[in-house]
Amino acid sequence: MTREELTEAADSLRQAAEVAQKAEARERLQDQSETFDSLAEADRGPDHGQLAHREHILTEIASDEDEAADYIETALESIRAYRETVEGV
Repeated sequence: MTREELTEAADSLRQAAEVAQKAEARERLQDQSETFDSLAEADRGPDHGQLAHREHILTEIASDEDEAADYIETALESIRAYRETVEGV
């Protein structure tokens, strides 16, 4: 089952990685992109805790990567849209 919002987040994070100025940020963004691709295709979707953790990581990266910040914000918007569909908290 594909979770469209998480696929969109992964795509935005790939774009962010392409424009990131720092090698560490590029690597972290690529890792996050791959993670969201996996979460989008998993049998069971991520819970609020997993998503909150990923949001924190992305916010941290965005604060230090001006070039990639807009793409990261787009990814965060997709993640938040998906979170609205998750039961619980």
